Amino acid sequence: MINFFKKKEKEPENITELLKQFKELKEQVKDISERIKSIEEKSKWMLQKIGIVRFNPFRDMGGNQSFSLAILDGNNTGVVITSLYTKEGNRFYAKAIKEGQSEYPLSQEEKKAIENAINSQGSQSIQ
Repeated sequence: MINFFKKKEKEPENITELLKQFKELKEQVKDISERIKSIEEKSKWMLQKIGIVRFNPFRDMGGNQSFSLAILDGNNTGVVITSLYTKEGNRFYAKAIKEGQSEYPLSQEEKKAIENAINSQGSQSIQ
């Protein structure tokens, strides 16, 4: 682990020692930059965007108890899950999403959930 605040045993006494410390710092900054780049690259594949839309698909039933939930990674790839609530029970549907699109037809609510997730930048977006 790199510790920038670790006190040196002695302060640099001349320009040569000072340049040596700057060189060490430069190497540490380069190492940290490479680590950050690696973490950023890996994080693109982690689920990080969530969007949800509640709705009422049937006029004769009360409440917005149905929903579409989109869960996406940094590349806008993931899944949209829809639950349709009826008097007889719940039905769940899942559709794969790749780069914000699906090979299956999407309902308006599913499209909105995906849009909410894409625009959420890591925070939950509920409508």
